[in-house]
Amino acid sequence: MSRRCFLILLLTGIFVGAGEWCRAESLDPTMGPLSTTIPQASSISFSRDVVPALTRAGCNAGVCHGSFQGRGGLQLSLLGFDAAFDHEVLTKGSRGRRVTVAAPQQSLLLLKPTGTVPHGGGRRITHDSEVATILRQWIADGAPAPKPDDLTGLRLTVEPSEITFDTVSRESDDRTVQHRPITVTAAFADGTSRDVTAWALYDVRDKSLADVSRSGVVTAQRPGKTSASVRYLGQVASISVSIPFSARTEFEFPVANSIDQLVVDEWKRLGVVPAPLADDATFVRRVFLDLIGTLPTVSEVRTFLDDPRADKRGRLIDLLLERAEYVDYWSLRWGDLLRVHRRYLGEKGLASFNGWIRQSVRENKPLDKLTRELLTAKGNLFTNGPVAYYFIDEKVEDLAETTSQVFLGVRLQCTKCHHHPNEVWSQQDYYGLAAYFSKLEMKDSGAQGARFGGPKSIRPVAMENPNRKPQMAVAPKVLSATTVVATTATTDSTDPRQQLADWITHRDNPFFARNFANRTWAALLGQGLVEPVDDLRATNPAVMPQLLDALAKELADHQFDVKHLLRFICNSRVYQLAPELRPHRDTDGMLLTHRVPRRLSAEVLLDAINQVAGTTEAFAGQPVGSRAISLPDPSIASLFLTTFGKPARNSPCDCSRSSAPDLSQALHLANSTALHEKIVSPTGRLTSQLKAGRTDDELADEFYLVTLSRLPTADERRVVQETLASGISREEAWQDLLWALLNCAEFAFGH
Repeated sequence: MSRRCFLILLLTGIFVGAGEWCRAESLDPTMGPLSTTIPQASSISFSRDVVPALTRAGCNAGVCHGSFQGRGGLQLSLLGFDAAFDHEVLTKGSRGRRVTVAAPQQSLLLLKPTGTVPHGGGRRITHDSEVATILRQWIADGAPAPKPDDLTGLRLTVEPSEITFDTVSRESDDRTVQHRPITVTAAFADGTSRDVTAWALYDVRDKSLADVSRSGVVTAQRPGKTSASVRYLGQVASISVSIPFSARTEFEFPVANSIDQLVVDEWKRLGVVPAPLADDATFVRRVFLDLIGTLPTVSEVRTFLDDPRADKRGRLIDLLLERAEYVDYWSLRWGDLLRVHRRYLGEKGLASFNGWIRQSVRENKPLDKLTRELLTAKGNLFTNGPVAYYFIDEKVEDLAETTSQVFLGVRLQCTKCHHHPNEVWSQQDYYGLAAYFSKLEMKDSGAQGARFGGPKSIRPVAMENPNRKPQMAVAPKVLSATTVVATTATTDSTDPRQQLADWITHRDNPFFARNFANRTWAALLGQGLVEPVDDLRATNPAVMPQLLDALAKELADHQFDVKHLLRFICNSRVYQLAPELRPHRDTDGMLLTHRVPRRLSAEVLLDAINQVAGTTEAFAGQPVGSRAISLPDPSIASLFLTTFGKPARNSPCDCSRSSAPDLSQALHLANSTALHEKIVSPTGRLTSQLKAGRTDDELADEFYLVTLSRLPTADERRVVQETLASGISREEAWQDLLWALLNCAEFAFGH
């Protein structure tokens, strides 16, 4: 396993979670009988019986012998994904001492986990356990090897697939504990099936809401909604677990579209009541920031607040989608996703790629067309922007990982080394996807070569270069599908990427539309229906699966029109709910009962400060007055943008941008010389307003409207008057008041 893959597993908690799987059977008081019938000696299968037994004992977990370096001289495949490898290691490794067919009881495979001889992992099983019985019978039967078709067509079924508990009181510790057993059935292609409930592995996304025992019993902990995952022999499934806050609740909530209806049904089922709609001042600030990354001006706020029309919110949404700032803001978001950066492309390549992205956003290019142009790009980088996709990632493995993560929302990095521990993806899936990019070559078309600034071009080639080792030993293959491209293509016109683009962008693709629907929802509401947004898998289901499916269908039905989906979401009443700082229920906002405040992104916040102060930013190499959201890449130095989490664009992961508030950011605003200079600027807003002879009431209205998009409250007006009467000069008092507004959480957060 590569260091990169090891770090990915470690950071995603695989090694931590594996520790739960390594507990010895005898130490688990909740575990009942493992199975009703132990397979007879003649029917013991290495793949179907021995591997699950080793997994049950924790032998092949990530913290034990399943780690990339093994333990105690024994290395097994992680969770038994490679049965043939495991069989050879156990029967032939260590000079054959691990398995003694003539004397099964003397096999190290039994002596060590039972604690008969010293074992670094301690006692994993007891002599009379079913795991020991299976291992003993398999050895006595001659330790037969796995058959190639043992797991062919394996399907996992979990009943029930959705569990809804009775109401659980949060205020009382003497509540009745509720349990719900589940049944896991494995069906094989040969027509056989078995109850594998006791042999499966379980986990719960949020253990504070529910827990699941090793014997498959789900226990409610407190109100909320989560999911439990089930793993068995490389197959995965998930169970929705709901614990209502109260009995089914009825309330009035007029729906604007299907989003509202789906969410209302869920609220009523879980016994929660939503927040009221946001007032006009909150809405106008929210929708400006979400759609164009820009604060509304004072006149725009006043115009909207004074508009008496009932449909003014929908009208404003339509206007914003046609604003020039829309192109800047959404080009910035695409730049993050596609990692637009001059370190990969040079100055001319950067201009070409950034120009293509901006033009695509400006003309509202459908997502399927945009994706196809990227995946099938060829020609000169300087004249065809999307060719840059193949300059950012040049290795076929990296291209496979990026393509899957960006366009499908599927993380395949783990499968480069082994079967995905949380999904059905295998190494065959990984290298099958990578094979689509194995027939490409770079051609230097510049007079001095790309190293000195000349352009490169990319073109597909039909055959591998005979002078180098083929990069892939497998044929192109899409996820969860059979081979779709012949391995003996001989014509120059053959380009496997065309078939890949066809599959990815097809309206019935189970990933493409859901991926971008989830990303769009997260962009508007601050968190996806699936989190992380680029980790769509069976063991990480959407918090509201029906809603995600509906959004994906809406996107596909309207020819992958991004503006249509943005409009559709923003017009829903769910999007327009008021924020809550201290919600009594649904505290993390995953049930969508209220708006969760989130810190403005680095570029948006810097532009907002300049807009309020009436100043501009001097970015090196950029025209005077350039806004942060229009910068082509993050290489342009800015202490503010770095402090507030601008991404380095070195990873396609959505997590590369940080929006989490921290102390350094608060100190930067509170003690920033640059911010002070903006406030006191002789050409800034404050100086201009004071010179214009505005009254204090007029100034209060002006600065509250420009920062918070609302008028000051009575208490805030009182604070203004107290500050003005504190004995300092009027100019200093207003400088302090403007500084306070720019430092308040209501300004730095979208809500």
